[in-house]
Amino acid sequence: MSKIKAENELISLVKDLKGKGKKIVTFNGSFEILHVGHMRSIKEAKKQGDTLVVLVNSDRSVRMYKGPNRSIVQESERVEMLAALEDVDYVTVFNDINPKKILEKIKPDIHCNGSDWGRNCIERETVEKNNGRIHVLKWVKGYSTSNIVKNILNLYKKSTVKAIFLD
Repeated sequence: MSKIKAENELISLVKDLKGKGKKIVTFNGSFEILHVGHMRSIKEAKKQGDTLVVLVNSDRSVRMYKGPNRSIVQESERVEMLAALEDVDYVTVFNDINPKKILEKIKPDIHCNGSDWGRNCIERETVEKNNGRIHVLKWVKGYSTSNIVKNILNLYKKSTVKAIFLD
């Protein structure tokens, strides 16, 4: 059974899981370049409940808030990588700049957010009015997609000597 779900399929699945007493945890992001900061956040998010649902910004929504040249990695590939992670139970894509609409449908028991957004995140009102709570994840210093992109650009600006292998 695939962990990658269409939104309507996920909503039905979550409803069934809640009916069985399972605690639903959500975590969202664009996950443009998956890195160890994401991995640690996902591990912490999974520990908050029974079922971890990762909500991924679509390519369209990433362009809306990060600019026309993004996303770096296509949504289908980002979703596939996230679904391959042991701690992720389900993954779905959403098309809005923020996940409020899909959170309104999922009604998670816990929504995890990075400390860069904090407890007073844009999702808070939606989550709390549906009897959920916000869990602020520990910040993993030094890891961000923006830093990785900057490092790559700096590396390619520098002249490098390439080895030549001869027989």
